[in-house]
Amino acid sequence: MGLYTNFIQTDRQEKLFLQAERLAHKIKERRKLADQAAEMPYDNLQDLRQERFLSLTLPTTYNGEAISLYEFLLVQEKLAEGDGATALSVGWHLGVIKELSEENLWEQDMFAFIANEVGQKQKLVNRAATEPATGSPARGGIPETKAVKQGHEYIINGRKTFTTMASVLDYFIITAYVEHEKAIGSFLIPKDVQGVKVEKTWDTLGMRGTGSDDLVLDQVRVPSHYLVELSEKPKKPAPKGWLLHIPACYLGIANAARNDVIQFAKEFKPNSLNKPISEVDHVRQKIGEIELKLMQARYFMYSIAEKWDQHPNNRANLMKELAAVKVVATNSANEIVDIAMRIVGGRGLSRLLPFEQYYRDVRAGLHNPPMDDMVVQMLAKNAFS
Repeated sequence: MGLYTNFIQTDRQEKLFLQAERLAHKIKERRKLADQAAEMPYDNLQDLRQERFLSLTLPTTYNGEAISLYEFLLVQEKLAEGDGATALSVGWHLGVIKELSEENLWEQDMFAFIANEVGQKQKLVNRAATEPATGSPARGGIPETKAVKQGHEYIINGRKTFTTMASVLDYFIITAYVEHEKAIGSFLIPKDVQGVKVEKTWDTLGMRGTGSDDLVLDQVRVPSHYLVELSEKPKKPAPKGWLLHIPACYLGIANAARNDVIQFAKEFKPNSLNKPISEVDHVRQKIGEIELKLMQARYFMYSIAEKWDQHPNNRANLMKELAAVKVVATNSANEIVDIAMRIVGGRGLSRLLPFEQYYRDVRAGLHNPPMDDMVVQMLAKNAFS
């Protein structure tokens, strides 16, 4: 278990870890395929379903495992060692389900419906909120997607960008401006409703395997009770522990780079040396730097997750720590992969080795919310208040 020895504390955590490890081995074999096709391989999704991975964050009453935040991060980090894009993708699904399970955002009958779809059928769900004009929802833009009520239905028109796993999702939770309410609402939309279309637009440098294409909604009709959330005014930002799946994923990529570069250093012996480069001082110095950065970021992340799980009444006070974990973890992960690339040298740019994909995929973490500038400003404001 190596890297995880100090973080697996119970038999249940070990069982979850071994499940994630099995899946990581399987999806690792398709990592290049996902990168080339710019979408999650269907076989990855089938493996996740067979292991009942998609219901881990559901309550046990809905055939879930009700995993804690700490356990969620443990499996996410390990899964990302196999393929960061698949881990990040399924992390959004698991995080959304965890949020709905714990925060009572929906009417009970609608939550029971989606919970049964996930728990019994291993259906896949994600939110779609980002739009071309509004950018990140975290910045507070009003959706240009519009929902107009007509009798007992809503007619929805709009376009969503960065819709992770768009082509394989079973349900979308989309944000829209509800005109007669003059408010922002969220609608549950099944993939097979007429007017729902996925447009292949995802052609990025890294995290290509998330398949985050555009979702186009053209005269989509849904029953009025599929309006599952409504907010007349912007909500006060609240801490969302489940978003730590993002730093866990990028640290998983860093772990993979760390493991592979150590193996490379043990095996690579240039003809200018009579020993492998693992015995060269400056290489050992760089490996030590990797270990230190990993240790700092991982202990920080798991300690905050423990606080979240063990002290639920104090969660409101963890906003800045949760945001700081994301910034520290994603920046550390980028630094770790960069050091690994320096050890490998020019060979690291070859697609025959995994390092160039780690290098591309890990960059995406810098652009996941919350952004560094927002977090630093929040910390400064807190310091001066």
